[in-house]
Parts: sequence; structure tokens; C-alpha cells
Amino acid sequence: MNPTAAERIKLSDAQRFDWLRLWRSENIGPRTFWALINRYGSAGAALAALPRLMPRGRPAKIAASEDIEREFEAAARCGAVFAAMGEADYPLRLSRIDAAPPLIALRGHLPALQRASVAIVGSRNASAAGLTFAERLTRGLAEAGFVIVSGLARGIDLRAHRTSRDSGTVAVLAGGLDRIYPAEHEPLLQSLLARGAAVSEMPFGWEARGRDFPRRNRIISGLADGVVIVEAAHRSGSLITARFAAEQGREVFAVPGSPLDPRAEGTNDLIRSGATLCTSADDVVEALARQIAGAQASFLSDTSSSLPSDEPLWDELDLPEVAPAPNIAADMKDSDRAVAAADESALAPQARLVALLGPSPVSIDELARVANLSMRETRAILLELELSGQLTRGVGDLVSLIS
Repeated sequence: MNPTAAERIKLSDAQRFDWLRLWRSENIGPRTFWALINRYGSAGAALAALPRLMPRGRPAKIAASEDIEREFEAAARCGAVFAAMGEADYPLRLSRIDAAPPLIALRGHLPALQRASVAIVGSRNASAAGLTFAERLTRGLAEAGFVIVSGLARGIDLRAHRTSRDSGTVAVLAGGLDRIYPAEHEPLLQSLLARGAAVSEMPFGWEARGRDFPRRNRIISGLADGVVIVEAAHRSGSLITARFAAEQGREVFAVPGSPLDPRAEGTNDLIRSGATLCTSADDVVEALARQIAGAQASFLSDTSSSLPSDEPLWDELDLPEVAPAPNIAADMKDSDRAVAAADESALAPQARLVALLGPSPVSIDELARVANLSMRETRAILLELELSGQLTRGVGDLVSLIS
């Protein structure tokens, strides 16, 4: 199903409240969110079913209605809105990535989120040469019609936002839209909202923590047609953005630097690994020529993966309702898992899957095949394990146990 923009969904206030409440509940990631919506038909029905899905003796930690009401009040105070995947304000590119957030908070000039865009990220401790190049690159891309996406961090991000403030720039936050990090960039954020936008998947009032920045980085790359890394040392957060971009099918560009400068080690490695060399805005414009055409107003009429809110979303996730199970993964020792794996046929389906799972990611297809279970039964058990906090999901439908 690929409806046009004119056929997109529009949630009612009650539906939007339930979506946000389900999204804010503990152990509900994007895939689990959609699995629950698909199984129960609506977020409200999924919320009602959650207590039955939890292991015995473990209450479901559902977001409090009062907290969700406070979020809507905070959003109204700062002029923000919540856009659900499939609605007109939700960016089309972001909706097509793996594990896209079902609901995001937005501020500013929202049409900027639908224009062709390029993400520019790099070192917080940028060199003068890096900042100069970032400014020149940003200006050239803005003149070509691109919106610039970045993370509102110090260094390269800051220069990219400032340079594209009048042409359109999107800031992706690791905390809530009312908790700007770093705090001294709040005036810049306010100034870019006239022609650009701010985006966050985190709750209002949420202070950004270290582990929130990689989550933010996947949204930076997800919003863009291509990602340019200007400066990045080894183990830089910008390299995480580049990895997400590659996984999402985005073009990754890297700016070469001196081999004597540690801030260029990451970008030089990216080029050796196959990233597109970037020495000017022309390099990006030429590589993304087809996306430039999509910068026009007709972009909104492109087909999308928008999905109706009250119909099953993915048939393969039509899960049966299963009785709550004990915390098998936590109770089994390594030696027990080895014995169980050796004699799979003697185990119940839940224990059989737990015996086959471990910290190394495995595809759900392979898991179902080895366990000799149907995909329907496998996904139902995995959903239960995830809701109990025992399972994590990775890119490409991979799952693993949480140590």
C-alpha cells in the first residue's frame, strides 16, 4: 500500500494521546510499537492489552496519563506539535528508515522538513580550516536548494546551522524540545525556526544523556538525502551518523584532511572505506542530482509508506495473544542454555527460542527456522521477551538477548 500525500492519515486528539502514551511506555521501541498496533488495531487497545502480555508478577510500566497531559501542555507553550508517522507533517524520508520513531515533536517552519536536504556534521572541537570549509559547503548547498540538517552541537554543527539559518536548516535534538543542549545554543535555535525546524523524539523535559546522542544521530541521517562528515576523530559520534546513513541507504560524503590532524582520522578512514570524496558543494550536488528535483513542492505528492492508524500495519506481524511467561532468560544459566540447545525438541517454544538466543544478533527468519517454529509464533514470543526487558532488536530484523 502506497497512498499519496492526499490520502495520508490524520489522528484524532484521542488517538494522538494514546499513541504518545504507548510510545512513552517502558520497553516500547518502534518495532514493538507497530507490532502492538497491528495486533490490537489501535494504540488504545494495545495499552489495555499490555498488562496481560507482561510476565507473571511483573507489572506493565505504562506511561501515566498525567505525564502525557503535561507533555501536550509543554508542547503548546513552545508552539510545538506531535506528528505521527503517516501524517502530513511527518517527514517522508524519516518514515522510510528502519526503526523510525512512530511519533516526533516538531517546531518551526514544518514545510522545511519535506524539502531535499543534506546533513552536515563533524567535530565539536573543529579546526579553523574545518569550520571555514563547513561554511563554504553549507552556503553552496543552500544555494542549490538544499535544507541543511545537523545536531545543534558545537563546532561543525553550529557553523552549518548559522550559515543556513536564512535558507532553511533543521536541528535534531538529543533531549526534549524544551531542553536545548548545549544551553547557549537556544538563541540560535529560536532564530532558525522562521525558515527551519527543530525535531526530537524525546519527551518534553528530558535532559540529553550520552546514550541519547546516537539515537539522535539516526534521525539526522534519516531526515537527509545525503550526509557529509567534515571532521571526525576515531570513535567520533559523527562516524555513528555515517554508519546510520549507510545502513539507511543514504549517500555518505567525507571531507579529506591532513593525516597529521587527529580530527581527520575518521573522515580519511571513511574515504578509504568507500565514502564519496567531498571537496566542494558541487561534489554533493552532482551525486544527489535526482534528489534536487524532489526539492520542489511536488515532493509532497510522492508516494510514501504512510499507514492508516486503525488498520493492521504489517500482515507478518499479526501476532497471536499468548499467556504471560516467566522470566526464562534471566533464570537460565549458561550451562542450562547449552543443554537446552542440544535438545531443542524437549523444550517448550519459549524456552527453545531463549536457548537459541544470546548476545550476538541473529535474524528472526533464521531463529524461526532453527527453532522449527512458525514466524507467527516466533514473533509473538519475541514480543513478550522484549516487553519484559530481556530482548533487544537491531537493524535488519536482528534480535539478541540483553546480558
